[in-house]
Amino acid sequence: MEKAKVYFTKEITSDSLIRIYESLGVELTGNIGIKVSTGEDGAKGYLKADLIGDLVKKLNGTIIECNTAYPGARTSTKEHLEVAKKHGFMDIAEVDIMDASGEFKIPVQNGKHLEYDIIGENFKNYDSIVNLAHGKGHAMGGFGANLKNQSIGIASRNGKAYIHSCGKTENPNECWNVEYQQSDFIESMAEAAKAVSDYLKDHNKKIVYITIANNISVDCDCDCNQGDPVIQDIGIFASLDPVANDQAFIDAIWATHEEGTKDIQERIDTRKGRHITEYAESLGLGSTKYELIEL
Repeated sequence: MEKAKVYFTKEITSDSLIRIYESLGVELTGNIGIKVSTGEDGAKGYLKADLIGDLVKKLNGTIIECNTAYPGARTSTKEHLEVAKKHGFMDIAEVDIMDASGEFKIPVQNGKHLEYDIIGENFKNYDSIVNLAHGKGHAMGGFGANLKNQSIGIASRNGKAYIHSCGKTENPNECWNVEYQQSDFIESMAEAAKAVSDYLKDHNKKIVYITIANNISVDCDCDCNQGDPVIQDIGIFASLDPVANDQAFIDAIWATHEEGTKDIQERIDTRKGRHITEYAESLGLGSTKYELIEL
């Protein structure tokens, strides 16, 4: 099997973000959705509007998000839009909370846990997607990058509940009380990410994957009490393969030897986070083997 190409730059600027996007050699057309986390109110690590703004404007993209399953400032569309505005995203683009007007189910092929994925209704409106992730730790998944951004991120509130409960309930109020094996949750995220990929392929829509590894804390941008970064900024990864891109990010963390490296490694491994790439590979979503091409 041919290795996936992953492009990498240590430079984290608006210009380098555009350069690494262009290195993928894909022309995105039509209505372009930029899937990025708007960040919980109180979080500090989310991707900043002034960093991603030039790329978003170049593509004439729309910031796309869905409401959260956990109680917080982004549970309802009205509050979510207020947070997006506060965090500067409305200064660079329109913001579409995709499940504001409903949701729809897409099939999960060969899933062990999920029969389907439930995603925001407005996802149908986009011809091309930029999965623009912030690489960091995560309290439940170990880490978050492109695969998490494509599963939990594109799922509606009910879809998030369904993934978090490993297919047991679609009710956001019930999902936190469901008992599950940690590896099952990691696999459920991979199954949902694969369902989105299949949906895009079936409808002849394009997607590219970019992860910006800066402000790397052990906590996710969904945490209103997000801690400070524990290691130095790494750079930007881009690929047409989400598994390879996540794997490259993980490998880069393991290649750091800083005081805080053990903290993020521990966060990832206590949550079985690295299992997501191998399981996603087994589903046919992509490859853990890649060639790193430094710009």
